Amino acid sequence: MSYKKQPLSEEEIDEIVAEFFREPVSSKLIDGETGSAWDFTGAATSGALAGRRLEKIYSLKDYWFDWKTYHTNTGVYLLGER
Repeated sequence: MSYKKQPLSEEEIDEIVAEFFREPVSSKLIDGETGSAWDFTGAATSGALAGRRLEKIYSLKDYWFDWKTYHTNTGVYLLGER
């Protein structure tokens, strides 16, 4: 699933970029900005945003060979290249 992170308050912008880290033992996702733990349903289970829920957004899971066939101008980014 893909989710859009909701702003922390009304004064903040409508969309912010969140960076999540996987907690090795529990497999929870930890929000790098607030330290909140999120489960795979998009619910914050602990931390500053506990009880809040992320809005689901449309995402596409596809295989590279299939995507490349229909999107011929797509390039591949390799870590470390510019």
